[in-house]
Amino acid sequence: MSFQVNRRKALTLAGGAALASALPAPSLAQALPSGPIRMIVGYPAGGGTDVMGRIIAEKLKERLGINVLVENRAGASGTLANDVVAKGPTDGSMILYAPSAATTAQKATRKSLPYDLDKDLAPITMAGTVAIVYVVSPTIGVKTLPEYIEWLKKNPRKHSFGSTAMGSPTHFFGVELGQAIGMPLEPVAYKGAAPLIADLSAGHAPAGCGGLTDFLTHHRADKLRILCISSPKRASAAPDLPTIVELGYPKLASDAFYAFYGPGKMSPALVNLWNKELRAILDAPEMRQRLVGLGLEVQTSTPAELATYQTKQFQQFLASMKAAGFEPE
Repeated sequence: MSFQVNRRKALTLAGGAALASALPAPSLAQALPSGPIRMIVGYPAGGGTDVMGRIIAEKLKERLGINVLVENRAGASGTLANDVVAKGPTDGSMILYAPSAATTAQKATRKSLPYDLDKDLAPITMAGTVAIVYVVSPTIGVKTLPEYIEWLKKNPRKHSFGSTAMGSPTHFFGVELGQAIGMPLEPVAYKGAAPLIADLSAGHAPAGCGGLTDFLTHHRADKLRILCISSPKRASAAPDLPTIVELGYPKLASDAFYAFYGPGKMSPALVNLWNKELRAILDAPEMRQRLVGLGLEVQTSTPAELATYQTKQFQQFLASMKAAGFEPE
């Protein structure tokens, strides 16, 4: 009798285990607490990072059925937002959308940060790569890099350019460009792309440097002029723009990248659920087309692949920083 009871109990347990294993894994929406998701962006509203973040947030809202709020925490070249997320809730309700200008670049250029990039921010997925571009105000009357070089010769007191993030690729690309053309260019700090674009359009700044995603729509609207891009090949969104390689400066070729992160102590299960949802959105043909149109070369990854890529980019950035003669501050 006991054998039959035990056997029946064993069969019942086995059946329950089989049923449990057959059930679908919980979705991200099921795993998140009630209330809105907060997507933190480290730059002012209106810039390229903010625009992309809002496009992705809207699609997340549709897909998950949860309100997604984009929160602009501008300041300290994007690191203020990083710190907010590093110290934020670990229940999956807060994520960070950030360019490498605010992550690997700041790790390289600052002696200390209020967080540890590798420990306090959990990589979720790459969003894509983006070229750095050098732009000029339409008020100075130049349309090509050779024309700009001639303009610099005639205007020795205007050898400055606005940088959307000091201590970042948008800073060093401009400095290295000045070295390459034999005319030192002085960086001027701006709190993101939006105020720099305003100054370029009004003629208050002669030139600037930032991500293609920040400036492409304004270039098309003739509010500024992109002279060159840093990528080794032409951008899908703007095949008419010359690369720095084509213009004769192959050593300056480089790309920046965008990625999503969560707090470092967010569980691996939540990281993987976020990875699945974000990749599904980013890899969708209509979303890919829309982001490419803004200048982002969409490229997603696993969390581990992002961590590896980030380390590689950090090493490359150290070399660029050294070439620019910049010491950690």
